[in-house]
Amino acid sequence: MSPHAPSVVSRARLLLVGLFALAGLAFASWLARIPTVRDLLDLSTADLGLLLLVGSVGSLLTVTTAGALVQRLGSRRVLLVSTLVLATALVLLGVGPTVGSRALLAAGIFLNGVAVALGNVAINVESARIERALGRTVIPQFHAAFSIGAVVGSGAGAVASAAGVPVGVQLPLTAVVVVVWRLASLRGVVLPAPVVAAAARAAAPPVAAPPVSRARRGARRLATALDAWREPRTLLVGVVVLSAAFSEGAANNWLSLAVVDGFARSESVGGAVLGLFVASMTVVRLLGTRLIDRYGRVAVLRASGGASVVGLLLFGFAPSLALACAGVVLWGAGAALAVPVGIAAASDDPVRAAGRVAVVSAFASVASLVAPPVLGLAAQSVGARQALVLIVAAMVASVVVAPAVAPQTSDVPAPGGAGPATPGDGPPRLGGDPVASADLDHLVRARRHLPSVRAVRLRRRPRAGRPGARGGAR
Repeated sequence: MSPHAPSVVSRARLLLVGLFALAGLAFASWLARIPTVRDLLDLSTADLGLLLLVGSVGSLLTVTTAGALVQRLGSRRVLLVSTLVLATALVLLGVGPTVGSRALLAAGIFLNGVAVALGNVAINVESARIERALGRTVIPQFHAAFSIGAVVGSGAGAVASAAGVPVGVQLPLTAVVVVVWRLASLRGVVLPAPVVAAAARAAAPPVAAPPVSRARRGARRLATALDAWREPRTLLVGVVVLSAAFSEGAANNWLSLAVVDGFARSESVGGAVLGLFVASMTVVRLLGTRLIDRYGRVAVLRASGGASVVGLLLFGFAPSLALACAGVVLWGAGAALAVPVGIAAASDDPVRAAGRVAVVSAFASVASLVAPPVLGLAAQSVGARQALVLIVAAMVASVVVAPAVAPQTSDVPAPGGAGPATPGDGPPRLGGDPVASADLDHLVRARRHLPSVRAVRLRRRPRAGRPGARGGAR
């Protein structure tokens, strides 16, 4: 890694923290005003669920190719496109309800789904690259920044609601903030290719490869990104992330409304309870690095699932708002670390990290946007508060497949002859710590059987008196 790399990585990390916070702010600013949107358009619970389903369609049409787009075009271009799409979506989300147009609202929800899918994949891929370049666990900190941004966004939504600020003013202003912030961050948030390559070389011995054309390199990157969709472990990690994102997405979309309808409280109170959920997530994510390092990914994930189950049951059946809020705190704490753990598990192998992170990020995008319509249909029959209890099934599934997030093992020798790598719960470390990668293992094994340059020269050197010797006949 070059002498300038540490400053480049630190700057990219700081900018990416800001982008995660901005994503949370934009997402929560819209979600906190859903009750107002429902009232302005006179929507039933089922109508709202079906409209939110449009966002799921946008996400599903995008996530299947988002990873390949990041591989092909790079994170910077994908972030630029998602910024423009998200800004347009926020404007439509504010203008549609204001003018009484369900069609404009549906268009905004659709574009929001597209923008969220693109943006989530790109920033999660970059978070994995930065973690690998730093050589220590930092992914939970990025998601903590998202939670902090969501707290600010939900708080801003609650304040705007209490102050009577129309959604047609709040959300377009949020779009302006998104555009200015993201465009100012694009130049330095993506690590330069030499820094990424240097981190990979430090993590594992390089293996010589024949030169290939730019077209073939692009095709190979695309194939690698798509291959990750056929890997059983990656898909199981995706189930973990899907369950967690389903839980978090359900809270984001339905928690404030469940408080309003279930306890006959105002929208500002519902927004405050949503802020409590996100604040609980934020605290646990800030402590997540130590928890994962001490207890391991699998234990943390199982504990998270248990906390979510207890919290959801408490919120769904509590006789008072105060007791329900205690359930919200447990629910938020349980939902905090599953997505960061899944992203870290997907990035164990530096060779295939980008494609795998894109896959699990796609799972998260789908879940966070599929949750609203599914729960909306259930809420029409049993009520929003009781419908949220259905998330317990997803939490049980997450606990069942928890072993999939265990670090991959490898017998790749550490640089400097430190012996084979051993499994650990942190990321691969630069300078001698484990690199979990079956592909690197295969390459290193193959390299062991290659003759050294000196041996090849000795074999080529003919003995004296034989044809081909120095000065002899050829």
